[in-house]
Amino acid sequence: MTQTFTGGCQCGAVRYRFDQKPDGAHICHCRMCQKAFGSFYAPLVGGPLNSFAVTRGEIAIFHSSDQAERGFCRQCGTPLTFGYRDGDHISVSIGSLDQPEAFPPVDQHGVESRLSWVNAMGHRPDRPSTEAEQPDTAAFIASTNHQHPDHDTDRWPE
Repeated sequence: MTQTFTGGCQCGAVRYRFDQKPDGAHICHCRMCQKAFGSFYAPLVGGPLNSFAVTRGEIAIFHSSDQAERGFCRQCGTPLTFGYRDGDHISVSIGSLDQPEAFPPVDQHGVESRLSWVNAMGHRPDRPSTEAEQPDTAAFIASTNHQHPDHDTDRWPE
């Protein structure tokens, strides 16, 4: 049996799969990625376009330049893909994979736009977990969670 690597958006409207293990995990600091992710950088990993398939829903596309396009869920806004319009490679957001821990970034791109303080973030003190600090809030969030689980489902919402 061929190993697959699956992922999808937060709400479950879009699901995808790679038929081979994505590689080249990296973070991109370019200003377009910062804006597309609403974050300090974009964590991405990818593979050949012919190994990638959308298995549920449809990825909405924004052409961020004449060469590049970025895919996202139209329902919940999750950033999902990045690719060059005429390319044969597609990248996905590492956080949208069902097993993001398996894809640690190996390098950094777009460093000309890296925020001066971003590399020091890992040295900031950790706060206690939400469960420890705010157990009632954590329990309420868990009981009202609308997020799709980290695995394929026949239907969603179930």
